[in-house]
Amino acid sequence: MNPILSFIIILIGIYGICTSKHIIKSIVCFNLIQTGTILLFLNLGYSEEGHIPIIGEQIEKIVDPIPQALMITTIVIGSTITALALILSIKIFHYYGSLYWKVVFDREG
Repeated sequence: MNPILSFIIILIGIYGICTSKHIIKSIVCFNLIQTGTILLFLNLGYSEEGHIPIIGEQIEKIVDPIPQALMITTIVIGSTITALALILSIKIFHYYGSLYWKVVFDREG
């Protein structure tokens, strides 16, 4: 996968956050940014000639497993943060009666 596609996914997420008027859409855009970042890191850690890092008969060029392990950790943490954000959006809806940013901020002041 091309790293330019990862940047495009990240930019779509940033654009969505800047133009979003709904809290759930903002959460989805944050997930798009996370997905683009994960794809970028995995793409940068990929090697065309690399093999899995298991020592066999002959040692050739191997792929570094650290970016893959870090991205698995990132996926777990990201899903936890998404669940927390969705629960907070439910609490916001119960308190304000709406999930639009304008309604939430207008009732605050």
